Amino acid sequence: MIPCYNEALRLPLNTYQSFLDRKRPITLLFVNDGSTDNTLSLLHDLRTSHPESVLCLDLGTNHGKAEAVRKGIQHLITDNYQKYAYLDADLSTSLEECISLAQQVNSNLPFVFGSRILKIDNNIQRKWYRFLIGRIVATVISKMLGIKVYDTQCGCKIFEKETAKVLFETEFISKWMFDVEIFFRMIKKVGKANMKVCVKEMPLQQWIDTDDSRVSLSYGFVLWLDLLKIYFRYR
Repeated sequence: MIPCYNEALRLPLNTYQSFLDRKRPITLLFVNDGSTDNTLSLLHDLRTSHPESVLCLDLGTNHGKAEAVRKGIQHLITDNYQKYAYLDADLSTSLEECISLAQQVNSNLPFVFGSRILKIDNNIQRKWYRFLIGRIVATVISKMLGIKVYDTQCGCKIFEKETAKVLFETEFISKWMFDVEIFFRMIKKVGKANMKVCVKEMPLQQWIDTDDSRVSLSYGFVLWLDLLKIYFRYR
């Protein structure tokens, strides 16, 4: 499931086309979150060329990433899929790596997510200021959750069906920090003591920052308010 908002200039269409041409047994659902450019037209073209593998859901108006992801998952949940994932439209995390992580997911390990841990044998390219801010925010989030997690905000997460039903049942508080809410909901579902066996954080082999972030710099101030709201809702 891939949320899209004004992605026309940064949507890697050739990469999507190449992936779809391989005829993998995978469905890509693109959720157009009220784009004002020609994103929807490009998505329809992609669906026309690969009708067996591409779905489009047009929300009409902009709801924000959290609701776009939630509505996308809910749109698919009644179908006969066993695993559900969401990715950023710019493919900072590749489709191939998402598939690799998804192979870990099963009824005993219902939630796997990618993590931008820099290691000697991977290629994680992040702007220094995003990395610095990200580490500060991640430390606060880990303290809030009461569990050790390096990167809650990476846009590559995979769930088995029954877990996805629970985690995406109700609306999120925050448009951008909803990943934190997912972890709180998972803790509520399985208990903090079981998080180590039910959730797996896996270092990505590659992740590349894009220049055109959907998150404004001003949100750097608002996110702390969002985190407070989330903490008091789920504590």
